[in-house]
Formats: sequence, structure tokens, C-alpha cells
Amino acid sequence: MTAPFVLAAMIVAAASPPLPPEKSPTPSQASPQTSVPDELPPYQGELERLAELMGTLTYMQDLCTAGGGIQWRNKMTELLAAEGISDLRRNRLAGAFNRGLRDYAVTYVRCTPAANVVVGRALDEAARLTRDLSARFGG
Repeated sequence: MTAPFVLAAMIVAAASPPLPPEKSPTPSQASPQTSVPDELPPYQGELERLAELMGTLTYMQDLCTAGGGIQWRNKMTELLAAEGISDLRRNRLAGAFNRGLRDYAVTYVRCTPAANVVVGRALDEAARLTRDLSARFGG
């Protein structure tokens, strides 16, 4: 349940290509540990929305601040490391990130005042989600 604390650290600032699908390790790379169950935590939906917002911020801040989105891509990598303990969860989070990235790439090809509004709203929603997750599931 440390993920909400990791999420709180993620909302700090922030067009990268979509995250590549996670590759399963070959049998020689697989750890001898038991397999991780595909059970989803009660906060999975909120994490997926946060991942989608990170994708949006990655694209939009790259568009409006010349490279500003890399911070969000890095935060997404941290989220995957903290929460992507099963292939199902990792793929769902990466899919949400990619969806956020692609959805705005269709609409915005240059920075506009409306694009800046999108960034502000995405930052606000991401901050709210992070606070809520931390309060409800932070232990």
C-alpha cells in the first residue's frame, strides 16, 4: 500500500512516443518466485485515470513547453515499477497512459490557449486523485 505515497511524489511538474508494451521475461529470465495473482486492488480505476492523465500531460507539455513532458513519462515509469506487479496491471496502466497520449495527439497539433487549459485541468485532476488515493489507501 505504498503506492499512494509514490503517487503523491509524482505530482510535481510536467511528444514522447507511447510506452512500449511490457515484454514478458523468457523462461531463463523469469524469477523462481511464485506467480503474481492478477487480482486488481480497489484503487485500480483511479490509478488508471492517473496514468491516463500522465499520458495527456506528457503529450501536451511536450507540445507547449518543448520537452516538458519527459517528467511525466518518467513518473509513469515509476508508477509502473511501483504498481505493475502483474502483467495484467502493468498492461492496463500502460494502456491508460498511451490512451491519454493518443487522444490529445488527434486534437492538438500545436499549443493553443485551449491546450493550456487542458494542461491546467489535467494537473488539477491529477493532484486531486493523488490526494484522494493517499487519504483512502495510504495506510
